[in-house]
Amino acid sequence: MINVTKTFLPPIEEYQKYLEQIWNSNQIANGGKLWYELQTKLKDYLDSPDLILTANGTLPLQIALKVLAGNGEVITTPFSYVATTAAIVWEKCTPVFVDIHPEYLTIDETKIEAAITDQTTAILATHVFGNPCNVEEIDRIAKKHGLKVIYDAAHCFGVKYKGESIFNYGDVSTCSFHATKIFHTGEGGAMFCKDPDLYKELFYSHNFGHKSATEFLGLGINAKMNELQAAMGLAVLPYVESNIEQRKVVYDFYQVALTNTELNIIKLREGVEWNYSYFPVIFSDENELLKVQKALNEKEIFPRRYFYPSLNSLPYIQGKKIEISESISGRILCLPFYAGQNPAQLKEITSTLTAAE
Repeated sequence: MINVTKTFLPPIEEYQKYLEQIWNSNQIANGGKLWYELQTKLKDYLDSPDLILTANGTLPLQIALKVLAGNGEVITTPFSYVATTAAIVWEKCTPVFVDIHPEYLTIDETKIEAAITDQTTAILATHVFGNPCNVEEIDRIAKKHGLKVIYDAAHCFGVKYKGESIFNYGDVSTCSFHATKIFHTGEGGAMFCKDPDLYKELFYSHNFGHKSATEFLGLGINAKMNELQAAMGLAVLPYVESNIEQRKVVYDFYQVALTNTELNIIKLREGVEWNYSYFPVIFSDENELLKVQKALNEKEIFPRRYFYPSLNSLPYIQGKKIEISESISGRILCLPFYAGQNPAQLKEITSTLTAAE
């Protein structure tokens, strides 16, 4: 069986060394030694602003919205994982969808200003499959209208844009460290913030509002990463660059093998140093996609329809029709893509795909 992704696991003895430290310290939560070590190493590795490690990748979105969006309207993309819109609704904000660019698949920055009202408080945009949004234009619009910017950068570990970490953009950027990601802590995530005052508010918000054991700075929840998660992250981190290199090999294979097909692939924005996080292909229509998906499934090959459906059609959303997002959503399929895929698997995937197309 070939799944859309495969979790990278470090040598078990390397993880066990970190577990021994946990057992020796008898501290499994609340900012232990490994939590601090991972936070420091990630900041150095990513050349990023200050970060806060969290228990998963959705909590940073919720906290950022709670702190910055004020129950207002949030301009966002309908082409993302459901967590992006769910976080907006969960925090009692109103999602206002803007269509996407047909090639980059990120929010179409030229359509944002038309969606701004006197109720708009923030923009929440997704760097889709690690492909950056037009961050310069979004920043210009936000400053012009006094809006906050939150980036769902769940897929962006290691991505650079014009020479610097993609996490440097926006008021807050968030990342997922889920087991399916290039870097992971099993479950986990992080939020990145350059402004020291905002960082302080985000930090206490992720830890019940604590200033000290008996003093509180404000409202907060429990979003803390534990030591077992941090241990996994520390064991995985040394292998990230090798994994990205291996994923590039798979990406290059797919690109060559699918050259003479009618499939389209994502267009990367100029200036991006990508992390090879996904390999999406876009079909001419949904029927073609379903036919190919069926042929692959019959050989126990399981791609995934990322992202489907377009989020404006969620049952708890009263969204208007969003033409490009709905069209792409119905025609896009992410192929199995991970470090260490062997050539025989790749040939079977591409030969089955091209034969069924």
